[in-house]
Amino acid sequence: MATIRMMSVLTRNRSFYRKAQGMWKACDLLTNHRFQILRGLASIADKCDGRAVIKGVVVGVYSKEGDGKEVKMTSSGEKFDDRTQGKVSELLRETGIKGDLGKGKVFMNVDAEFRAVAVVGLGQEGAGFNDLENIDEGMENARVAAGVGARALQLQGCTEVFVDSMEYPEQAAEGSALAIWRYNSNKRKQDRTHIPKLDLYDSPDVDAWTRGLFKAESQNLARRLSDSPANQMTPTIFAQSAVDALCPCGVSVEVRSMDWIEANHLNSFLMIAKGSCEPPVVLEVSYCGTAPEDRPILLLGKGLTYNSGGLCLRPKNCLHMYRGCMAGAAVCVAAVRAAAALSLPVNISAVLPLCENMPSGMAVKPGDVVTLLNGKTMGIVDVSKAGTVVMADPLLFAQTTYKPRLVVDVATVGYGVCAGLGESAAGMFTNSNFIAKQFEKAGALTGDRLWRLPLWRYFKQLITPQLTYDISNRGLGPASSCIAAAVLHELVPCADWAHIDIRNVGMLTRHKPLPYLLKDRMTGRPTRTIVQFLYQMACPESK
Repeated sequence: MATIRMMSVLTRNRSFYRKAQGMWKACDLLTNHRFQILRGLASIADKCDGRAVIKGVVVGVYSKEGDGKEVKMTSSGEKFDDRTQGKVSELLRETGIKGDLGKGKVFMNVDAEFRAVAVVGLGQEGAGFNDLENIDEGMENARVAAGVGARALQLQGCTEVFVDSMEYPEQAAEGSALAIWRYNSNKRKQDRTHIPKLDLYDSPDVDAWTRGLFKAESQNLARRLSDSPANQMTPTIFAQSAVDALCPCGVSVEVRSMDWIEANHLNSFLMIAKGSCEPPVVLEVSYCGTAPEDRPILLLGKGLTYNSGGLCLRPKNCLHMYRGCMAGAAVCVAAVRAAAALSLPVNISAVLPLCENMPSGMAVKPGDVVTLLNGKTMGIVDVSKAGTVVMADPLLFAQTTYKPRLVVDVATVGYGVCAGLGESAAGMFTNSNFIAKQFEKAGALTGDRLWRLPLWRYFKQLITPQLTYDISNRGLGPASSCIAAAVLHELVPCADWAHIDIRNVGMLTRHKPLPYLLKDRMTGRPTRTIVQFLYQMACPESK
């Protein structure tokens, strides 16, 4: 199996990465020396495949506050301007750059060391939290500007890109690392877009920069897993990729095969899996960041590596995109990897049921009924809505086995979030106001927002319309995302639970993608929001 290539300058060298991991375990998240070991690794980079080293730098400028006033450069930008004897500020005046967010220019041969300089607008100086937008605009502006600038220099052929911290080094690292990443595996080597090395320019806050790189790389891992063709990301290959990504970080991964699945009576999962010749797999992932006896946070990721719709076949013009129906499992793998890399003091368990939903003589038929682990029966009315069926028994099994303090399931389930939210935010359903507020706060900080949708008794009444079985996987009416959440809520007896429907944000982007992501590609969203949420749950007293 091909191992996952890590795109960061800090994690390309696996031996250094493993050494760092061993040292991180001894560090507490809240201490100032937590990332000191990474300072010595910041300068490590692989050779550029024989390429000449071409350096570029990204600097930010704030927009004008009034007529007749010039744009204001960041503190690092001003230092770079002094280095060039005022050439940059002169070019800004000549070109009329206004500092609008994400708008800018690339100047060549301004400096002897940096062949290209990307000057990108940051919008208004002093931007902060916007209540109406529910987002920290200062942080998001840094991501956008850093991402736009880094991508521009990448397209100019730069092999090493230095990025201005823009007062938010962690967010600048996220935006730039997400923007330059490409899924290149199926292109000829000479046709691949080169991924430049990233460095922080003129800032001592290497710790924050490093955290941003880790978070971005985790989301890029989710993007790679989701964007891989279905024949190159079968359940077995996904399991191997998860092992390659997580085991070097000290995370335990158990790969469960058909015999184990049958022995544990995960019948709803098998109902869908039996239609494909690809063997199903269940991954049990465990990260121990605190005392082993502490109850973990449980993540459950839907892992349909291809969802054709089964006997309820989907329209042919969109069949290719349903390789992304395992985005929930990919996000969970990425989030656990980030938690381990950041040494979060929390125990995390993840259960990932992986299979394909295919039409065949063995496939489940519309109208079939399965008995779940809790004794309830589920009628499979619509086979194309296989997400809740695949997750039902694994969700029940995981709660019994791990006895978690909190359950979070991530899945591409209902089309309702696409119609209601577009690609602006993932849909969130929860039975806890506290959990809802924590997720909303996390989304505001990461720029990858979640929006709470109703989980009312009204929807539970829509999934129990028949007298011949207890739960319908389709329910009644058009509110598909709310109905799917109601089905899963019926299977969660514990106190705190959240369901994140990423059908609209975790698959192909079609309309106005975030500036640091790519159109018509898988997004890996909302990996960073879940990582931020895990941090908030691990360190509730932190600001």
